[in-house]
Amino acid sequence: MFIIYAILIFALLIFVHEFGHLITAKAVGIGVKEFAIGMGPRLWSVERGGTRYSIRPIPIGGFCAMEGEDEESDDPRAFNNKPAPARALVLFAGSGMNILLAVLMLSLLIFANGEPTTRIDTITENSSAAESGLKAGDEILAVDGEAVTSWAEVSERLALAANDKTSAHPEVSLLVRHEDGAEQTIPAAMYEDTDGAYRVGITPAITRGPVFLLQSFKYGGEATWNMTKMMYHVLGDLFTGRAGLDQLTGPVGIVKAVGDTASAGGSGVVGLAALISLNLGIVNLLPLPALDGGRLLFLVIRLFTGRRVSDALEARIHTIGIIALFALMGYITLVDVNRFIIQ
Repeated sequence: MFIIYAILIFALLIFVHEFGHLITAKAVGIGVKEFAIGMGPRLWSVERGGTRYSIRPIPIGGFCAMEGEDEESDDPRAFNNKPAPARALVLFAGSGMNILLAVLMLSLLIFANGEPTTRIDTITENSSAAESGLKAGDEILAVDGEAVTSWAEVSERLALAANDKTSAHPEVSLLVRHEDGAEQTIPAAMYEDTDGAYRVGITPAITRGPVFLLQSFKYGGEATWNMTKMMYHVLGDLFTGRAGLDQLTGPVGIVKAVGDTASAGGSGVVGLAALISLNLGIVNLLPLPALDGGRLLFLVIRLFTGRRVSDALEARIHTIGIIALFALMGYITLVDVNRFIIQ
């Protein structure tokens, strides 16, 4: 089943990427010869509005072939005859769509899981919380005299309390508001859970709704930004030699990762798909031949050099880049097969 998940993830992310190129190219008046999902011979195709739309059997690729993208063309609708801002927008659109998809996926994932509040939902049986007088529905106002307004702050204060106390069962003071409006300060002893964390024995109520839906997009954007910083840190390690190519993973490794996360349910698969989508968007913007970032780099070079860098020369460089990328992908695939299948 997880192989089907992996194929669907690949197909979705590639479709979104190439669709970004397609709709932007048509919006700025660039002719699109073919829009394909998958690689290999055509299984099905139809022509609409001067563009052939096709489906191909290998679900780990796809393309949006534009007029004049890799060859000289006198067609006024050709990519190479459009102004630089229009070409830059088209080149960025694919990665931009992948990044937006990552934000959307993470935002909906956050919304689906809900936001923990400071109101108590359940109390663990036989815990100190149950013995202390805390009740489901109580709202936590302060921990050890420090006001809290979110469950993250509650967790932070509890962690600090556990670190500051030397007792095996450190005690915290919780100021709560009962459902009848009365406020009460309640001491509660903490216990060490199986994961090594100290807990009181309470779980927060989860909130959802229209307001939180809007907030979840903010949180999804923040999560995407944090993941982006992490990815650039990893890329920096690769380019400086602090990390090796054997730490990269390709399609085989991704299928293995999908299998591992599938056991965690739909949330795990969606989270992984968001990570892969963001990775695809960022990597494609790197200034390397054959990638969208490489084409953007040539666009900038031509702003300063004019036609001294011909379309034919750029096409040859991108061809060499594609060969190098396929060689790298082959190497990574062999490493993945050895790592995940043979060993």
